[in-house]
Amino acid sequence: MKVVDHAPPVWFLFEESDTLYFDTACDHGAFGYSWLIELNEDERRRFKEQGRFFLDWLAQDIHNSVPIVERSLSPYKERNRDQELGEKVMEAVKAWRSRGTSSR
Repeated sequence: MKVVDHAPPVWFLFEESDTLYFDTACDHGAFGYSWLIELNEDERRRFKEQGRFFLDWLAQDIHNSVPIVERSLSPYKERNRDQELGEKVMEAVKAWRSRGTSSR
């Protein structure tokens, strides 16, 4: 897993074996959390067409849908991969930062 792009302090884009993962920071005042999803085919296409503009939109869409809330109807709710990939993500960020990269 490696960091492909980053928009501080909102999101990271990761890649592993031709799969793209998107991790966004959600902040709702009293609480904050991170939401990690695998980009699906449509999202990958839109990213290819629109670049960072799409990722900024996606981060806001995830944030606004509040997927962490139990009764949330967020389309991202069931897509969280943090439990499975959280450690790999942290290692990728640590390696990326050790190379002196803190922003795009």
